Parts: sequence; structure tokens; C-alpha cells
Amino acid sequence: MAAVRAISELRPYQKEVAVAILDSVFGKKGLTFSVEIARQGGKNELSAQLEVLLLTIFMAQPGNIVKCAPTFRPQALISMMRLKDRPNDAGFDGIWQAELGYIVRLGNARAIFLSADGSANVVGNTAHILLEVDEAQDVSREKYAKEFRPMGASTNVTTVLYGTTWDDTTLLEEVKQTNLELERRDGIRRHFRYDWEEIARYSPDYGTYVLAERERLGENHPLFMTQYRLLPVHGGGNFLSVLQRQQLCGEHSRRHSGSPGAVYVAGIDLAGEEEDAGRSSGRDATVVTVGELTFPGEEPPLREPTIKIVEHYCWVGKKHPELYGQLVDIIRNIWQCRRVVVDATGIGEPVASFLKKALGGRVVPFHFTAQSKSTLGFNLLAAINSGRLKMYRPDGSEEYRDFFRQMELAKAVYRPSQTMNFYVEPSQGHDDFLMSLALLVQAAALYEPRQAKGTA
Repeated sequence: MAAVRAISELRPYQKEVAVAILDSVFGKKGLTFSVEIARQGGKNELSAQLEVLLLTIFMAQPGNIVKCAPTFRPQALISMMRLKDRPNDAGFDGIWQAELGYIVRLGNARAIFLSADGSANVVGNTAHILLEVDEAQDVSREKYAKEFRPMGASTNVTTVLYGTTWDDTTLLEEVKQTNLELERRDGIRRHFRYDWEEIARYSPDYGTYVLAERERLGENHPLFMTQYRLLPVHGGGNFLSVLQRQQLCGEHSRRHSGSPGAVYVAGIDLAGEEEDAGRSSGRDATVVTVGELTFPGEEPPLREPTIKIVEHYCWVGKKHPELYGQLVDIIRNIWQCRRVVVDATGIGEPVASFLKKALGGRVVPFHFTAQSKSTLGFNLLAAINSGRLKMYRPDGSEEYRDFFRQMELAKAVYRPSQTMNFYVEPSQGHDDFLMSLALLVQAAALYEPRQAKGTA
């Protein structure tokens, strides 16, 4: 049977999981499994091959596989599309059918794909063959317990939760800890964990890719830790460790104007009392951070540039319209910045609009939302961890002291769906230098050096 042959051709770690799941299904044991496989390690292929095999075996009798994901589009839809490709490989071309936009039928057996979003109406479905939860770290524990878990109650269905770790409050982590305790009691393996090093044993190309990611992000970057090392982050705490703050320390001098031929970018965080998603309150300073970019020797550059912080400007209590002329002069004449990312959230929008009109495409407005700020924080951590971001050496200035004070006070909170917030507690001060620094890193990422044109 082609479906059985496909299972046998899985990698050893995938096969190990498949054998345990199939044993529970056919033995009607009703076990619940937790499966952590490093990102791009093949969990979706494992799931699709299991689904095809079970649909094939149960095609003569009515029964459902139910699979949910945090969202229907794109996550559940991607799983469904992957499954649609497999029946043809198994020799069922023209036999299987798609129904209602979320069902794949083979004979009398069906695979039903559902959203686990909090607003999704999923009550009434029954899982007879298998219940699967994809990206379980992003599925609400309440949604799973109240609406998905009961789908297999009358059938004692086998349940599988797939994903990568995040923090210690997720559904996946909760089921994992329960499974580890059950394993200690009865010796039956219910939790399967395969980090990137295990997958690299069977895919050298994968190993090469992940090593490059480790260099880019740093081994202790939250995303590398959770998606590849499968180590959970723990709620929050300091945004930067002592080591990371030390990594920020550079040996170059502060400068007050640009040098011919050098490439400069800037991040501008604007003062204001209006607050939007993820912003800290009580802000009363506008901070500009200027950085000099140094590119690797490759032609074209294959790695991201080093960013040397070369200057800070800080204005306290000065209204935005009073700064227009100075900001334009700093960007255009003093530093000739190639890319500037400016806080355009709330009352920052008019400033960003003015600068863009005055300076053109080099100015990029940035709107703070929970998601965009999370990405900003992860990118900042990657630049620090990789040694690409350096502060000028101590110069006795107030700006230098404020900069490192904010780096020390900054906190991080890790939230569902691999997002984070970073900030300084309002009771302890402001985060102007911190946010300006993060916007500087964004400006560096958006700058694309011109490539020299070859001659014929």
C-alpha cells in the first residue's frame, strides 16, 4: 500500500512518533501525545502522511479526523492543501473529494480542518479516528478544553498536539508536563521532542541553515531558543542580560558629524503623551540615534552590516513643530542619512509626514502595534547577540548614562503567538533611547547598498 510505504520512508524520528500514534489508534488506547519538532523539521509532513494512511484504512466506514490550528487562514488551510497532495501520491487520484472548503473525503472517512481561534464556531464536530492540534503553543487552553477535547470523548480518540515550545503557560507546555508525569508513572512514552541538532543528523542542508540562523540571532535569542533548541522562555524579566549589555560596548569614539563616503542611518523616537499599543506612558523626550553602517567584504554583501552608534540627540519638553528644522538639518546636512525610521504612532504621524515630504524616500514611518513592536524587539536582540551593534565608548555625557540606564532597566514580557513586549516601567523612567535604538536597527535593515555595475 502506497500510504504505508510513505510512512516507512519518513525520517527515523518522524517514524518513531507515527508508530506510537498508530499503536494508540488501532489499540483504541485514547492516548494524548505532545510532539515538539524544531521549526521546518517535518512535523507537517508527518501529520499529512498519518492522515492519508488513516483515511485509507478507515475509508470503508464513516469516521472523522479533526485537525485544528490557531487560524483557519493560513494555518489550517496550509495543512489541508498539504493533505490534498498526498492522496494522489498514494494512488487515489480522482477518488478523494474536497467538500465545503474545509473537508477532505476519501470514501466514507473525512479529514475536517478547523480554526481554533476564540471566535470560531466548532461545536458539534466529532473526532472518531484522530484529533490533531497544530501549533498547539498558540491555541487557547480554554478553547481546547471546552470545544476540541470533548470532540473525542465518545470515541476515546487518540489526540496529538504538535508545535514548538514558547513559554511555560501554553497549552503545549501544559500537556507536555502532564505527559512527562504520566510517563514517569507507567513508562508509556507520550512526549516526543526533536531539536534542530536531531534533525540535522538526517539533513545536512538543514543544519547549515540553522547554524546561519544561530549566528544571525544568537543562541540565546528567544526565537532561536524556542523554535530550534525547543527551550521555553519563562514569562519575562530583564530585556537585556549583563552579557548583552556588555556586548553593546564599543571601542569607537562618538562623532558629531559625518565622514565623506560613510553610510549613516538613524532612528527617531518622538516625545508625546498619547499612547498606542505597547507604548509606555509619561514620555517627554525626543531622541535621535545615528548609526554608521559597515558592510562585510562580500560582493554583494551576504551578511547584515555592523552598526556603530556614533551620535545621540535628545530634546526634553520641546514641541514637535519646533524640531522640524533641526531634524531636517541633522538628517540631510550633518549626517546625510541614507535611511531614517521615525516613530509615526499617534501624534508622531505629522512629524513623520513632514520629514518624508522634506526628505523623500529615505524616511520610513513606523507605527507601533503589539506585533510590530514585538518584531522590533526581536530584531534588536538579534543585532546585539550577533555583535553587530556597538555603542560609542564612554564620553562622560548624560546621553551615554541615560542610554545604558535604560538598557539596564528595560523589561521583557513574552506573550502568546511568539510575541513579546519590551519597555521601561514608567515608575522607573522612560524608554526613549531604547526605542530610538530599536528604530535605528530597523533603519539599518531597510537600507540596501547600491551595487557596483560591472563592465562588459
